[in-house]
Amino acid sequence: MRSNQVINLNCGVKLPIFGFGTFAYQIDTNAIESAVHMAIKMGYRHFDTATIYGSEGAVGKALNDEFLNYRTLGREDIFLTSKVWGSDHHDPVSALKRTLRNMGMEYLDMYLVHWPFKLKPWACYPVPKESDFEETLDLESTWKGMEKCLELGLCRCIGVSNFSTKKLDSLLQFATIPPAVNQVEMHPMWRQKKLREYCEEHKVHVSAYSPLGGPGNAWGSTAVIESPIIKSIALKHNATPAQVALQWGLLKGSSVIAKSFNEDRLRENFGALDLKLDDEDCLEIEKLEEKKILRGEYFVNDTTSPYKTIQDLWDGEI
Repeated sequence: MRSNQVINLNCGVKLPIFGFGTFAYQIDTNAIESAVHMAIKMGYRHFDTATIYGSEGAVGKALNDEFLNYRTLGREDIFLTSKVWGSDHHDPVSALKRTLRNMGMEYLDMYLVHWPFKLKPWACYPVPKESDFEETLDLESTWKGMEKCLELGLCRCIGVSNFSTKKLDSLLQFATIPPAVNQVEMHPMWRQKKLREYCEEHKVHVSAYSPLGGPGNAWGSTAVIESPIIKSIALKHNATPAQVALQWGLLKGSSVIAKSFNEDRLRENFGALDLKLDDEDCLEIEKLEEKKILRGEYFVNDTTSPYKTIQDLWDGEI
């Protein structure tokens, strides 16, 4: 079984660099459970979910089945991430306790603020209506709740997701405990150079979701894996375009969260750990035109959202 390497976070916890994502527009709990079992056998040890994904229960059930049936695998061998949704910013502690009940777990390894906006308490669905947004986000209050989760032992690390450098900088001004991770969309066509440099300077680890550009998702694109440059590099190394894109992310010092419930693609993705890209490959990838997928368009509107444009949401960093 291939080894899943780890990196040390600023809180001292070790994070497996290759993660398994569980977001899907159509929730199929059987498919998720089956995929988790397959992933465990292949060597995946980092599992990423979120309240809004609807996959927490299936992930928890599959992992607990593994712990029960295979005594060589324990809870301490798995790194488990979930995220607080915008409707729970007023009380992250209660939200995390609910997540733990859903998953049948005593603690998470990582708990993230999913997006930098606050929703009305009833807005528990992925695509908010205009009337669901609170006009302002009291991030300081939300972060105190996240720090309380850590203090209570409900999680081992806390972090954020989809935060620009400006929003991170604001958070670091008042955080008693800095975020360990910023999970953002990152791939060869959205390279996040400014954000990566800022996070490196401030010892915040960047974790890349949609490291293949999100093919198969309603908001995603096949531009990364269909890129002639990526395909040419894959051919050179007898690899696949997906493996090239994933290894590029790893070379940039990020962990990657790849999602597939298909056994062959799960194995293909994990094979990126064996690929070695050279300097010439990396220079070729830097030539790619950045085609950002503008993740977050659902959270922008002219009336109630605090973000009137996609540029507002990302603070001009797209």
